[in-house]
Amino acid sequence: MPVITYRDALNQALREEMQRDDRVFLMGEEVAVYQGAYKVSKGLLQEFGEMRVVDTPITELGFAGVGVGAAMVGLRPVIEFMTWNFALLALDQVVNAAAKMLYMSGGQYNIPMVFRGPNGAALQLSAQHSQAWESWLGHIPGLKVVVPGTPYDAKGLLKSAIRDDNPVVMLEGEMLYNTKGEVPEEEYVVPIGKADLKREGDHCSIVTHGKMVLVAMQVADQLAKDGIRCDVVDLRTVRPMDVEAITASVKKTNRAVVLEEGWEHFGVGAQVVDYIQRDCFDYLDAPVIRVHQADTPMPYAKNLERHAKPDAKKAIEAVKKVMYLND
Repeated sequence: MPVITYRDALNQALREEMQRDDRVFLMGEEVAVYQGAYKVSKGLLQEFGEMRVVDTPITELGFAGVGVGAAMVGLRPVIEFMTWNFALLALDQVVNAAAKMLYMSGGQYNIPMVFRGPNGAALQLSAQHSQAWESWLGHIPGLKVVVPGTPYDAKGLLKSAIRDDNPVVMLEGEMLYNTKGEVPEEEYVVPIGKADLKREGDHCSIVTHGKMVLVAMQVADQLAKDGIRCDVVDLRTVRPMDVEAITASVKKTNRAVVLEEGWEHFGVGAQVVDYIQRDCFDYLDAPVIRVHQADTPMPYAKNLERHAKPDAKKAIEAVKKVMYLND
């Protein structure tokens, strides 16, 4: 299969879906002339024109609301936020309009739309530009929340999201756009709500998603040198969550580490641990350990930022702890 970047995988998904369905359009800040802040929309204005690739003012609340209205009358908007940190200004439309419209209209209005953009920390972007949003948005009934960690999953999940008749939130790791992976040339989609077993092992399950998938694979590679074989369960979707995939892995390995980019309190990992204790309690040979960001706004200084972020070293220590190797 061709090896392409995460950025190009998203671009392919948008192009293919816009070619397939003329109701699909892209709207957001700098998506047209500038071709996207992260160049995800490269070439789309030239191919589809300004009616379907729409530059907006710096008005997240406004263009998110336009997208909801467009979805209500049968179009399929893709709303790009330059970063999910800026989308805080649009949460009223995402949470109170898009997520609730089907319910509040008594089933009269589907909202077939996608909200997407970069999520989580990059390098020295400090506290207001480094937040991981999946636990916030995953809390909301009426939204589907996907967090792809590879180019293959990014393309397949975006295509599925555009075709879905419900509002889908897509969180793209800000540090993933230049990462590369195999992506087939033929048509495919990745189902929303289906996890993927990225690596098989029988000693410990590492449950993760998004940017941390690459970290988890590095952890599994390093631990394999010490004879520790890990399952790497990539959730891919945090709402709905593939509970069966989580429990199947933990029942096999009897140990679990949950690796996530966000903060500890009320995070996605807390939900994963809840499912594990409900469905796998009798199978566990050790407490579940979570690896996550420090409970602080993201520092700007390089050394403090590095200390605050979850990383491979912290995850390796957690796996060894549940294996009782570093007591």
